[in-house]
Amino acid sequence: MARLLDFLIIAIVILYMLKALVRFLLPMLFQSVVNKAQEQQQNQQQNYRSQAKPDAKVKVDYIPEGQKNKVPDSEGEFVDFEEIK
Repeated sequence: MARLLDFLIIAIVILYMLKALVRFLLPMLFQSVVNKAQEQQQNQQQNYRSQAKPDAKVKVDYIPEGQKNKVPDSEGEFVDFEEIK
Protein backbone atom coordinates (compact mmCIF):
# COMPACT_ATOMS: atom_id res chain seq x y z
CA MET A 1 0.00 0.00 0.00
CA ALA A 2 2.88 2.34 0.78
CA ARG A 3 4.43 1.78 -2.64
CA LEU A 4 1.18 2.72 -4.38
CA LEU A 5 0.95 5.91 -2.31
CA ASP A 6 4.58 6.79 -3.10
CA PHE A 7 3.98 6.17 -6.82
CA LEU A 8 0.89 8.41 -6.84
CA ILE A 9 2.68 11.23 -5.02
CA ILE A 10 5.68 11.05 -7.37
CA ALA A 11 3.41 10.91 -10.43
CA ILE A 12 1.42 13.96 -9.26
CA VAL A 13 4.62 15.93 -8.55
CA ILE A 14 6.04 15.04 -11.96
CA LEU A 15 2.80 16.05 -13.69
CA TYR A 16 2.77 19.44 -11.93
CA MET A 17 6.41 20.00 -12.86
CA LEU A 18 5.66 19.16 -16.50
CA LYS A 19 2.68 21.49 -16.44
CA ALA A 20 4.86 24.33 -15.09
CA LEU A 21 7.55 23.67 -17.72
CA VAL A 22 5.00 23.67 -20.52
CA ARG A 23 3.56 26.95 -19.28
CA PHE A 24 7.04 28.45 -19.29
CA LEU A 25 8.55 26.92 -22.45
CA LEU A 26 5.58 26.86 -24.81
CA PRO A 27 5.14 30.67 -25.02
CA MET A 28 8.88 31.04 -25.65
CA LEU A 29 8.68 28.50 -28.46
CA PHE A 30 5.71 30.22 -30.07
CA GLN A 31 7.37 33.62 -29.72
CA SER A 32 10.45 32.38 -31.56
CA VAL A 33 8.28 30.95 -34.35
CA VAL A 34 6.39 34.25 -34.64
CA ASN A 35 9.66 36.22 -34.73
CA LYS A 36 11.03 34.03 -37.52
CA ALA A 37 7.84 34.45 -39.54
CA GLN A 38 7.98 38.23 -39.10
CA GLU A 39 11.62 38.33 -40.21
CA GLN A 40 10.82 36.29 -43.31
CA GLN A 41 7.91 38.60 -44.13
CA GLN A 42 10.12 41.68 -43.74
CA ASN A 43 12.81 40.12 -45.94
CA GLN A 44 10.26 39.35 -48.63
CA GLN A 45 8.95 42.92 -48.53
CA GLN A 46 12.47 44.33 -48.78
CA ASN A 47 13.26 42.03 -51.72
CA TYR A 48 10.06 43.08 -53.47
CA ARG A 49 10.80 46.77 -52.94
CA SER A 50 14.42 46.49 -54.05
CA GLN A 51 13.63 44.78 -57.36
CA ALA A 52 14.45 46.95 -60.36
CA LYS A 53 11.30 48.39 -61.88
CA PRO A 54 11.26 48.87 -65.64
CA ASP A 55 10.89 52.36 -67.09
CA ALA A 56 7.39 53.42 -68.06
CA LYS A 57 8.64 54.91 -71.33
CA VAL A 58 8.02 53.09 -74.60
CA LYS A 59 10.53 53.48 -77.37
CA VAL A 60 9.63 52.43 -80.92
CA ASP A 61 12.63 51.92 -83.16
CA TYR A 62 10.99 50.69 -86.36
CA ILE A 63 7.53 50.77 -87.89
CA PRO A 64 7.11 48.58 -90.99
CA GLU A 65 5.69 50.36 -94.02
CA GLY A 66 3.16 47.73 -95.12
CA GLN A 67 1.36 47.32 -91.78
CA LYS A 68 0.06 50.84 -91.18
CA ASN A 69 -3.46 50.03 -92.39
CA LYS A 70 -4.29 46.42 -91.69
CA VAL A 71 -7.88 46.84 -92.92
CA PRO A 72 -8.19 48.05 -96.51
CA ASP A 73 -10.48 51.00 -97.24
CA SER A 74 -12.71 48.78 -99.39
CA GLU A 75 -13.92 46.90 -96.29
CA GLY A 76 -16.12 49.76 -95.13
CA GLU A 77 -16.31 51.91 -92.06
CA PHE A 78 -15.86 50.42 -88.61
CA VAL A 79 -17.53 51.95 -85.56
CA ASP A 80 -16.49 51.32 -81.96
CA PHE A 81 -19.29 50.02 -79.78
CA GLU A 82 -19.96 49.31 -76.14
CA GLU A 83 -21.51 46.06 -75.03
CA ILE A 84 -24.67 46.53 -72.95
CA LYS A 85 -25.46 43.88 -70.40
